[in-house]
Amino acid sequence: MEKLLIPSESIINAIFHLRGKKIMIDSDLASLYGVETKVLKQSVKRNIDRFPEDFMFEITNKEKKFLLDNSPRLANLKFSSVNPYAFTEHGVVMLASILNTPLAVQMSVHVTRVFVDLRETLLTHKDLAQKLNEMESKYDEQFQVVFGAIKELMDPEKQEREPIGYK
Repeated sequence: MEKLLIPSESIINAIFHLRGKKIMIDSDLASLYGVETKVLKQSVKRNIDRFPEDFMFEITNKEKKFLLDNSPRLANLKFSSVNPYAFTEHGVVMLASILNTPLAVQMSVHVTRVFVDLRETLLTHKDLAQKLNEMESKYDEQFQVVFGAIKELMDPEKQEREPIGYK
């Protein structure tokens, strides 16, 4: 199998978050798979039964505007009269099976690995955040005791003194 020259970072930059899912746009996938976007869309339409809503969906105008605002490299979408398709991780794998070119299969494996790495990284970050929160709450109690002692040392109770002077 030939070594791919596409860096993972360029694939990560092509992954967006829409509708609570990580997705890739049809034009990005077409360029990765070495086909025209038109050919990719035709293949999807011929095999639409392989792409349920959780594999692929058409982006709404509002979502298209969001993508245009957040990714300058997608500026060519602004002039397109049709909304692009968004493919989830499962849709990316299914897409490679219908395109069935050697490059599409290789890229599918590569893109899937990037999705998995991204998911593992996010899980690691969630675990770290949870551990930090646990430590924070554990040590908050101990620090409250320390801060309380420091405040007492700084503000000793005012003891009543006998006035100095003549009676």
